[in-house]
Amino acid sequence: MPPSIANPHSSSQPAPLRRPVFRFPHPVVFLLAPLVLALPGCREDAESPTAPAPAPAIAATSVAPSFLQVSAGGSHTCGLTADGHAYCWGFNGFGELGDGTTADHTTPVAVAGGLQFFEVRAGDNHTCGVTTDNRAYCWGNNDAGQLGDGTTIPRAKPVAVAGGSHFTRVRPGYRHTCGVTPSSTAFCWGYNLSGQLGDGTTTDRLVPVPVAGRLLFQLVAAGGLHTCGLTTGNQAYCWGRNANGELGDGTVSQRLRPVAVAGGLSFQQVVAGVGRPISEAHSCGVTTDRRAYCWGRNRLGQLGDGTIFTRLKPVAVKGGLRFTGISLGSRHTCGVTSASAAYCWGSNVYGQLGDGTPTRRLTPVAVSGGLQFPSRGVSAGGGSIHTCGVTKGGKAYCWGSNFAGQLGDGTTTDRLTPVPVQ
Repeated sequence: MPPSIANPHSSSQPAPLRRPVFRFPHPVVFLLAPLVLALPGCREDAESPTAPAPAPAIAATSVAPSFLQVSAGGSHTCGLTADGHAYCWGFNGFGELGDGTTADHTTPVAVAGGLQFFEVRAGDNHTCGVTTDNRAYCWGNNDAGQLGDGTTIPRAKPVAVAGGSHFTRVRPGYRHTCGVTPSSTAFCWGYNLSGQLGDGTTTDRLVPVPVAGRLLFQLVAAGGLHTCGLTTGNQAYCWGRNANGELGDGTVSQRLRPVAVAGGLSFQQVVAGVGRPISEAHSCGVTTDRRAYCWGRNRLGQLGDGTIFTRLKPVAVKGGLRFTGISLGSRHTCGVTSASAAYCWGSNVYGQLGDGTPTRRLTPVAVSGGLQFPSRGVSAGGGSIHTCGVTKGGKAYCWGSNFAGQLGDGTTTDRLTPVPVQ
């Protein structure tokens, strides 16, 4: 098992567009990290922000590796190459890049340990992946046990999730993580203030615990303080915090166990929004007939229904588009259509919608550049400030905020349209 950090330390999450001032504060600061994490993103409320620098024309590069998958996190991004190796870039104050350091990187760096993955996912300040032998590994922030290794020690290199279970999918969220085993059993671990682990309690868990209810899941998505899952029968269930209807059951009641999303829709994908502030939480799904529906907080148009009204039950995303996949930040949403085009909607202060403007959109708008993405090939960052995707040709592109190099283009310049990862 890769070694842990010998002397764990923490770093306060920087405000957008500001570089971290220091990286090794007094240990007491680590105890305050959960409070500090709520601070970034205040500019998202601005109606007339200063526009980020326009991006240069999209150009191919022979330097970038060929990616199969890219996942945008809070202020970092990770990708999986065709040969099964994981790379990450951007903010690294908690070791979420997994390279054994806490130094930010503006271009991809290899995740330490030489593991071969078939998926890698970036959460808010931690990252997890599933290896080709179905073992789950996580790294980065671990203040609530979200790495699942039985400790609360941050890790700058991958550590195995405890318990010995095999996993087919793992999804890190804000400060908790969930996964699904080959037998379709859902497990969650980490922070559990609102019951987001789904085990019927509000007790944090340092190792995986099964989600209550004996439901069989094909995927589970950890969000901010809530979680959603898709059963093997294509039914959507959610649990945890529900102050803005993010569970979709028609109420604002917190749920410690899974409850069915209202409406009786048959889904092929369901996603829980990740990021800050937690009060902006929403959820979305793609039905088996490829229609997108969303529910929850909608103050900045992240539900895509043309309004800014909170919805306690699923509402259709406007525009008549058919989607093959969808991805959520906290205040913006992106999806890939049946025609392989990327569309985004919601907050756009940093250009995270990729349409060449910083203008908020209440309905889907096409991402500039005419790039072709595979199903579920676009990932909206959990911090709601950047977005990334991998094209059908294996090229990774990112757009939006870039204060820590999370776009991977070798700079810290914000981009209003996609730029290639270098």
